Amino acid sequence: MNATASLRRIGLPRLFLHLSVLLICLLWLIPTAGILVTSFREAGQITASGWWTALTGAAETSAARLADPSTAKQEGSNYVISGSVFEEGKSGTVRAFGTRVAAPTEYDAGEAADIGDGETLVINADGTYIYTKNAPFGDGRGKRVYLSIAQPPTFTLDNYRTVLTSQGIGQSFVNSLTVAVPATIIPILIAAFAAYALSWMEFPGRALIIALVVGLIVVPLQMALIPLLSMYNEIGNLFGLPSRSYAGIWLAHSAFGMPLAIYLLRNYIAGLPREIIESARVDGASDFEIFVKIILPLSFPALASFSIFQFLWTWNDLLVAMVFLGTGKDQLVLTGALNALLGSMGGKWEILTASAFITIIVPIIVFFALQRYLVRGLLAGSVKGG
Repeated sequence: MNATASLRRIGLPRLFLHLSVLLICLLWLIPTAGILVTSFREAGQITASGWWTALTGAAETSAARLADPSTAKQEGSNYVISGSVFEEGKSGTVRAFGTRVAAPTEYDAGEAADIGDGETLVINADGTYIYTKNAPFGDGRGKRVYLSIAQPPTFTLDNYRTVLTSQGIGQSFVNSLTVAVPATIIPILIAAFAAYALSWMEFPGRALIIALVVGLIVVPLQMALIPLLSMYNEIGNLFGLPSRSYAGIWLAHSAFGMPLAIYLLRNYIAGLPREIIESARVDGASDFEIFVKIILPLSFPALASFSIFQFLWTWNDLLVAMVFLGTGKDQLVLTGALNALLGSMGGKWEILTASAFITIIVPIIVFFALQRYLVRGLLAGSVKGG
């Protein structure tokens, strides 16, 4: 009865909302935890098992060779070869073994395996074995066996050392800051001026410009990338600017992010009380003074919200940086430098996961510095515009 009463007091819609938020948090938390655990694991254990088994160890399949037949000793009517499958100085726990590469875990540790031709083999968990035959062993090398060895859970900081000490990482970090900071500030400033003009100033073509801004939001980045680069190169040739420079990537990021910024800021600014603007105009304030002294302070939540998303995009960008900035050592951004560490096949998961957490350090700092304005800024589009 108490549970039923609590459920009625909370209400089904609110309970559904709480469960949905919990589900979203789990969908974000579980993969993130997996990436974090993987970033501290060795490459061999990553390929042998999943991150969810990191605390219980992993099973690694390997091959070993028994002692040569010349070491066999006769015990009654049988000939016996004994020893350890581990090399000197090494140890482990054998879970299973096999005599065929197609079935490396055919027998459990400690189980007597009937190989045929009067041969039996027992490999214990500690690696010791007894290889028995009812007739003398032939000449040649020792028999090859396959082992499933339990590896204890191990964690290492070598993955992070590899990433942080790689040549060029420091310069690429500076390059990313050089790209991301201006590429965040420039479109916000221009968009704020444009949003105020489209909200509170009457001029011919205003509705057409608003429609154009909305249309540019849906233009894919990949479609506009090459035309924008061609336009920049043509303009750069007139002023003697290089084809690949920081100025180019700042303008590219600004061009791609500005339509959405103008749209969001216009909705926010247009929803501000009209009485404030009219009172300022009656007092003789110019549009520039109204914008600087009234609009900008009141629009700070929307500006901070867009700043977070713009910075995250420019910081993690690789495509635009490669096209407009280049791939030289002095120009490569952090994402490009970390991508180069993965090799041509991109299979170094330990480097990939460690790189992921190194790249998110700065965005996390930016997010927590501005996160209190995030929700207020996201609701900018829901404000009734004028």
